[in-house]
Amino acid sequence: MDIDERIRTFDLDQLHASVAESHDGEVDRSVPEHADADSGLFGLAVCDRSGDVRQVGDTDVTFPIQSAVKPFVYALALVDAGATHLEEIGVEPTGEAFDAVRLESDTGRPPNPMVNAGALLTASLVAGDGPQDRAGRILAGLSALAGRPLVVDEQVSRSEHLSGDRNRALGYLMHSAGTLHVDVEDAIEVYARVCAVSVSAETLAVMGATLAFGGRNPVTGDRVLPVEVVRSTLSVMATCGMYDGSGRWMHRVGMPAKSGVAGGVVAAAPRHLGIGVYSPPLNERGNSVRGVLACERLADDLGLHAFTVA
Repeated sequence: MDIDERIRTFDLDQLHASVAESHDGEVDRSVPEHADADSGLFGLAVCDRSGDVRQVGDTDVTFPIQSAVKPFVYALALVDAGATHLEEIGVEPTGEAFDAVRLESDTGRPPNPMVNAGALLTASLVAGDGPQDRAGRILAGLSALAGRPLVVDEQVSRSEHLSGDRNRALGYLMHSAGTLHVDVEDAIEVYARVCAVSVSAETLAVMGATLAFGGRNPVTGDRVLPVEVVRSTLSVMATCGMYDGSGRWMHRVGMPAKSGVAGGVVAAAPRHLGIGVYSPPLNERGNSVRGVLACERLADDLGLHAFTVA
């Protein structure tokens, strides 16, 4: 039986029930809206090449996309600014926290687009005359990736903006290094808004599938991103997407992925499926505990690890 057939017949309910037994981790408290999340929530969805979305659990619950937005912002920046301009951002994993106040010592660049410094810079490179235009362009791009209109949670956006002092420090550091070419507050405004876009596990599965199938949304059939942009995006997701646990993730799961502190995980198994998970309790790396376990099981049971040779 090939992988695609295994995906169609896989017992997603059994996997969900097994992973739901984990009660490890703590919910994020960086903004008040996360602290109130129900730690028992757990939604799991997969989207295959035909656009069929299979889902189980709390897949209709919406939550802020948070850092899971970063690969998609990077992709849109690649489309709008071009690969040459994006050389202002590195692609190396850091082994440090996602909000570390650190740039490359010899270039002044953010180390990669999956950390906050890199995301602030990539968001500033998306086309638009000002922060509202850039945030609108990103929201439209995310909606195309999801195959449905998405909205910003305004309360979360305000909380992110108010609690963004560390991001401001990164912004001023990049501005002084000559890397960030927009006003720091403009960069913070855009980043706070796009992190507050409301998604669900089902939404993330479709967005992941759009990457998995080379930039074509399998639900709508629309070409959203060029193939070469998707390749670059998946590459940096694979090496840097799961915070400072990215090496362990790639060793264990072997799929490009990105997590967010609200409890979301988006993963893409190229040419096979997209995965979306929501479960608020996080491990010490800031990744959803059940999200990691679910992806590990899917990779093992379906043979999705990129380096499976048998």
